[in-house]
Amino acid sequence: MQGVMRHPLLQLKPPVARTARAPAATPEDAVDSAALLRGQREVLIRHGGEVYRLRHTRNDKLILTK
Repeated sequence: MQGVMRHPLLQLKPPVARTARAPAATPEDAVDSAALLRGQREVLIRHGGEVYRLRHTRNDKLILTK
């Protein structure tokens, strides 16, 4: 019986333990909407290769759409 062939990917080092997640945001971490909108009614936000639209409505609500 011949030796077992091993795939190179199977010889990788074991995964490193993941670091702890960042703590959850608190009210003190909140960003004021005026800082995001900078006087505009809407702002485009690029995230993860996608573009989202944050819009300030006439009813003083914020709507985030993809």
